[in-house]
Amino acid sequence: MDSFSRVLWWLFASSAGARTRSELVRALREEPRNAQQLAQAVAMDYTTVRHHLRVLSENRLVESTGAHYGQVYSVAAALEARWDELERITARHRRR
Repeated sequence: MDSFSRVLWWLFASSAGARTRSELVRALREEPRNAQQLAQAVAMDYTTVRHHLRVLSENRLVESTGAHYGQVYSVAAALEARWDELERITARHRRR
């Protein structure tokens, strides 16, 4: 298992916010959005969404364009390239 796989397992299967992060990246895969749009799309608190976007950004799984509140987030190319692996991880996690 490479380091990218370990990060995927940690963020999407073994941590408390795994399901939330999964929902967020799926919504971003549909279309890029700013934090407010994303919070509305997934019916979550804006502060919660911002927290998870920060975690995903720090781990280079989402990218942003723009400044501060106007930042638009999208799925990073590295995550897009390994999307099938993410699907396997989240499917396995949902069964627990």
